[in-house]
Amino acid sequence: MSPSRTLSARRPAIVATLCAAALALTGLAAVPPAGAPTAAVARPYQDPSLPVPERVDDLLSRMTTDDKLGQMTQVEKDALVPQSDLAAHRIGSVLSGGDSTVSPNNPRTWADTYDSLQRTALTTPLGIPMIYGIDAVHGHNAVRGATLFPHNIGLGATRDPALVQRVGRAVAEEVAGTGIDWSFAPCLCVARNDRWGRTYESFGEKPELPTSMATFVTGMQGTALGGDGASVLATAKHYLGDGGTTGGVDQGNTELSEAELRAVHLPPFQEAVRRGVGSVMLSYSSWNGVRSHAHKYLVTDVLKSELGFGGFVVSDWAAVDQLDGQSGFTGAEITTAVNAGVDMVMVPHDYRKFLTLLRGEVNAGRISQARVDDANRRILTKKFQLGLFERPLTDRSYTSSVGSAEHRALARQAVRASQVLLKNDGGVLPLAKNAKLFVAGKSADDIGNQSGGWTLGWQGRSGPVTEGTTVLQGIRAAAGDPSRIRYDRYGNGIDGSYTAAVAVVGETPYAEMHGDRPGSMGLDPEDLQTLARLKASGVPVVVVLVSGRPLDIAAQLPDWKALLAAWLPGTEGAGVSDVLFGDHAPTGKLPMTWMRSASQQPINDGDGKSPLFPYGHGLTYGTGPDPDPDPEPAPKACTAQFKVASSWSGGYQAEITVKNTGTGPLTGWSAAWDLGGSTVTSLWNGSLTVAQGRATVRNAAHNGALSPGATTSFGFTANGGAGTPAPQCTGS
Repeated sequence: MSPSRTLSARRPAIVATLCAAALALTGLAAVPPAGAPTAAVARPYQDPSLPVPERVDDLLSRMTTDDKLGQMTQVEKDALVPQSDLAAHRIGSVLSGGDSTVSPNNPRTWADTYDSLQRTALTTPLGIPMIYGIDAVHGHNAVRGATLFPHNIGLGATRDPALVQRVGRAVAEEVAGTGIDWSFAPCLCVARNDRWGRTYESFGEKPELPTSMATFVTGMQGTALGGDGASVLATAKHYLGDGGTTGGVDQGNTELSEAELRAVHLPPFQEAVRRGVGSVMLSYSSWNGVRSHAHKYLVTDVLKSELGFGGFVVSDWAAVDQLDGQSGFTGAEITTAVNAGVDMVMVPHDYRKFLTLLRGEVNAGRISQARVDDANRRILTKKFQLGLFERPLTDRSYTSSVGSAEHRALARQAVRASQVLLKNDGGVLPLAKNAKLFVAGKSADDIGNQSGGWTLGWQGRSGPVTEGTTVLQGIRAAAGDPSRIRYDRYGNGIDGSYTAAVAVVGETPYAEMHGDRPGSMGLDPEDLQTLARLKASGVPVVVVLVSGRPLDIAAQLPDWKALLAAWLPGTEGAGVSDVLFGDHAPTGKLPMTWMRSASQQPINDGDGKSPLFPYGHGLTYGTGPDPDPDPEPAPKACTAQFKVASSWSGGYQAEITVKNTGTGPLTGWSAAWDLGGSTVTSLWNGSLTVAQGRATVRNAAHNGALSPGATTSFGFTANGGAGTPAPQCTGS
């Protein structure tokens, strides 16, 4: 990273002056503010004009073993008692868990809390700043008043990577405004069984969809880490295969061949690494019986060596403590995890015992000094790149961005782009602005329900948990005459005089562990009773389904005139009403295959099962007549570029990128190449035919339309050698 990028990163110059004074008390010359003479710099690692690797080398040479072990330790904020332990034990990272908060819960208190902890960290002899992590998974969701965006399943339905990048940027600004410099997002899991309680954290069931949404990483970090004041370290999680566990069991076992694991679950992480993601968090789950936190092949050999990941690997919450199946850290567990490739351990509570055990394992030689130095090099590199040594305290210029009108407008756009219209008999939607409407359902006027889990608490909760606009408020604001909108949660009082009944029903908040649904996956009794009252009135029923996954609704669907999948939209419920009233036509496409019944789980595109609605399904409203019924056809041309993503003994995985190089849109494309004796074993994002040793792949239903200059990609695994094929592309 260039010196100019480092100096521009995150923190105002006056903060550096304050930190210089603080460090002077320790007997060290601190980093001077921007523009000060470089002669005042006492040590190379404090000189921002030097390349980051040189600064890291110099700092490592000055660190004691205790300094290094502290950098590998992450502690929950509320467990640091007294706070001075942050410096006394040289702890390198602090986090807020899902239920960890501040009082009063507002952006300023969060920033004050961060700065207090950072000032403590800076009192150590070497003045190494801490890095603070938090789960900002759909906005800065621990902060009351923050903008909450749709959960990933909704963003996946938008099919809009550029929009997702803008969302990542907005989240980064709000996180930076509270001082925090590291977010445990995005989740790049590929959810293959909707019973899984983390399904809503997945952008979609096919690898190309989460892969395309890795643009969130660029939004969070910027084009270069530390390149501006709102650059926040992103985390690709959870590595690897957590969305493919047998039965959709959280923290379960993913039973797949290596080729299948690479084809389905690895591509999104490959893309995140390509985009320079700063950290990777491991999964609680196992691959064929071996936990990810103990899997040296997956972590060190594949992620770090094969994919070239240069950031640091962090464990999940107390996950290292799970390796032997018993409560309480052991030295053996720590050694297994660190030697597998874990660089920073999320302890999160008993840090004194952890550090004692870690020190014992290093002193005994079971963890090598080289492994400790490698972990420290990775962690310190990101701290330098973020500019934390120069600008360690909160940049308060971003604090006002938390919950800003600009960010709420972006969230509203994301909500309406995420709406998937699944049924619209008789064109009941869009609703007329002057229609007399009856609104019902437990999620119509509940911002907690529409925001879901990870909202002002790990599991989330129903009720007015934060500021925003409910779906009901959005409907009333959009209606020409709000007095013509009547609401009753349970559907009581409806009669035949209404134009339509809008039922906002679905799931109540949950997160992992509590969110698994091993049994039925239908609506709850309250929803069913509410819908029965609406149906009995004879009024057309429009269902808005608020849920973190597809639900088992096939038996009730014939009673509904329209069905809109709203997912978990977050704080901006007016984005739902934008679509209901036709201010914006629905454009969302299903990121998951929709089951006919729960007995079909797992059900995924291409598995031969007959869904209620297929992957990629999504209706829209009429767009009117073509203004030019006989236009001159535009020239159609495309290119296909072949790239080997990874290879192993006897096989490889490849990606082919198709680009529209013509002057008009494509409605379809195909790419053909000689296989050179290899055999394709699996393929995604297209349909394959093979004849006389030559492969031809045609677009899938959802990725055939390409505007001029646009690209899409498909991938495959194969047995044999890749060779150097030159695919030929044909557009239509």
